[in-house]
Amino acid sequence: MEAISNAGEAMFVISFLLLFSLASWILSLLFRPKSSINGYGPPTYPLIGCLVDFFRNRRRLLHWYTHLVAESPTLTVVLRRFGARRTVITANPDNVEYILKSNFSNYPKGRPFTEILGDLLGCGIFNVDGEMWSSQRKMASHEFSTRSLRELVVETLEEEVQSRLVPLLEAAADGGLEVDFQDVLRRLAFDAICKVALGMDPCCLDLTQPLPPLLTAFDVASEISAMRAVAPVFMVWKAKRMLNVGSEKKLREAVQLVHSSVAEIIRSKKEKLGKSGGENCDVHSDLLSRLLSAGHDDDAVRDMVISFLMAGKDTTSAAMTWLFWLLSDHRELEKQVVQEVTQINDGGRRLNFDDLKRMDFLKACLCESMRLYPPVAWDSKHAAAASDVLPDGTPVYEGDRVTYFPYAMGRMEELWGKDRFEFRPDRWFDERGKDGSRLKPVSPYKFPVFQAGPRVCLGKEMAFIQMKYVVASVLRRFELTPVQLNRPVYVPLLTAYMAGGLKMRVKRRSTHA
Repeated sequence: MEAISNAGEAMFVISFLLLFSLASWILSLLFRPKSSINGYGPPTYPLIGCLVDFFRNRRRLLHWYTHLVAESPTLTVVLRRFGARRTVITANPDNVEYILKSNFSNYPKGRPFTEILGDLLGCGIFNVDGEMWSSQRKMASHEFSTRSLRELVVETLEEEVQSRLVPLLEAAADGGLEVDFQDVLRRLAFDAICKVALGMDPCCLDLTQPLPPLLTAFDVASEISAMRAVAPVFMVWKAKRMLNVGSEKKLREAVQLVHSSVAEIIRSKKEKLGKSGGENCDVHSDLLSRLLSAGHDDDAVRDMVISFLMAGKDTTSAAMTWLFWLLSDHRELEKQVVQEVTQINDGGRRLNFDDLKRMDFLKACLCESMRLYPPVAWDSKHAAAASDVLPDGTPVYEGDRVTYFPYAMGRMEELWGKDRFEFRPDRWFDERGKDGSRLKPVSPYKFPVFQAGPRVCLGKEMAFIQMKYVVASVLRRFELTPVQLNRPVYVPLLTAYMAGGLKMRVKRRSTHA
């Protein structure tokens, strides 16, 4: 039956694309293309807009969009295509600040965005606007600002790294085994976020065991949801959802598994809290215990927890994967990281929060890595007002999709100079050189990898804690060498990842603190 369903889906999509290809070809012969509103952008035809070029570049949208904005003097282009909303794509920091801060109320996520992720994220904080977002934001902001949660994060990392990650890498080094660092870091991140958010341990770092169904279902749901956002014609995935066929059927099954798994964890947690009279919810409790003890209903808690899992599952692991690869290609910079770690953590004692806070060079390396390979390549809002004008003069109309583009921003000469493609952590330090350890402030609207303005990432500091702890713990003990010498491929889904993983050979470092 599944084979028949897949064949039917393929015929449906092929027929649809053939009809559009024929229509596009006829229209391209009959009409001359027009440029976008500022004279830059892809060829645009009546009715179909830039659908022809979009379809041609559908497998390389990241590079196509980057090329388009780089060619525009305002770092902004406007795309119109059949089956999609008018789209403004910008790498202009002034526009980014206007969208994320100055005129924040006019640029919510919007229904088109929340529809794409609604099946998975429901009414979680990352997928709602207005009062619902505001109330969840206040609730989450309180929890994320507590010292106890920060201490729980460090304790969790210490347990994961010391008792699981380090022994795993020691075994690989002693046995001459290759390790897929992307896979290992994803497993570690999922273990950590599950412990902090849910108070449960999925034991993903045990490589002898299959991945837990919850993580596998999350991956499937995330990938298919991301593909909705870049579909050439949205009507295709909506039709498949209505018919419950192909990828949309797989998405529905994966979402059901995620929701039922989290609901069961919530039920078990409530039962435990009920038996203890709430005594288990001490200052070191996981987020789920805190939310339930505050009296929030199960559905709201489920959606919030799923959003936290989504945010913490892949973002930090993606950033660390690219940093380990970049440092393996820049051994002098790796040496500086190891020197900083050993100087701060003299004697090899376990890292604490104060140690991590002082690791400025490691933080600069992380920022530089995320500049080139941001965990989230782009993010979209939808204009609420009937008309507006961005700071660079680009008009915006009600319902327009407005996308700011961190990946492209990291590659703009106007923002980062002629050496923009180089991995140079020193660009994050004070250029005057009066204090070599002080990181210079960089506008979050020039470097919006954690968003900015009212929706700035609440977990930003915790993300840096986690990444610093893991990178420092690994590099002071091990030398890593990539198995493949080719440049990895950056794949932008909901969270970007490295195609094919990052296979590494592991060797014990001859001396470490």
